[in-house]
Amino acid sequence: MSLTSGRGPLSKNPAGRFVPPIPPGSIYVEPFRRRVRGITAGRTLVDSERVLLVHRAGAPPAYAFPVADVADVPSEAEPAAPGYVQVAWDAVEEWFEEEELVRLHARNPYHRVDCLRTSRRLRVEVGGGVLVDTTDTVAVYETALEPRLYVRPEHVRAGALVKSSTTTYCPYKGVATYWTAELDGSRVEDVAWSYDDPFPEAERVHGLLSFDGERVTVLASFPE
Repeated sequence: MSLTSGRGPLSKNPAGRFVPPIPPGSIYVEPFRRRVRGITAGRTLVDSERVLLVHRAGAPPAYAFPVADVADVPSEAEPAAPGYVQVAWDAVEEWFEEEELVRLHARNPYHRVDCLRTSRRLRVEVGGGVLVDTTDTVAVYETALEPRLYVRPEHVRAGALVKSSTTTYCPYKGVATYWTAELDGSRVEDVAWSYDDPFPEAERVHGLLSFDGERVTVLASFPE
């Protein structure tokens, strides 16, 4: 994310602009000063402290390793870094940065999550009924993504949300639990999510709820 995804500066739909413009398809390669390992069945197949991080438009950042640091696992040459190769994320069972397990993709050093108390109004409607209407909110400003409002559960109409079996993972906030709305005879799956054990940078939204504007009507007072 961040540089190359969402509306980041190297994405296909950047929010801002470079002056002068940079050529389309530009790739950014930088040293990644962390030890990275790829492990399968307890066996270390990738182990490097000479990692490069490669940023391409429309994709999350990817590790590139010196050939000598990769053993017995398929790899492909990295055109942007002669002498380096990439290993597909699913080619090993687990990836570690230092001693921390990394899921989904490499963490981006340019990605930031800011959680700010605010008085912006959030109104959520389901099937004509009001699920939330409050100005006691927390705004989450996450690099290259649209801002979102979160609310405490007590601001949600009592008994209107039921926990679903859906979960998703965010490398920057943690595991999200989803909620289904049952309101005035309407049932809409997975309208909201919350983080029961967020990463430290998202601790302020611990247990708070945010809502999917593609499933229900969400009116949030952010400037265009």
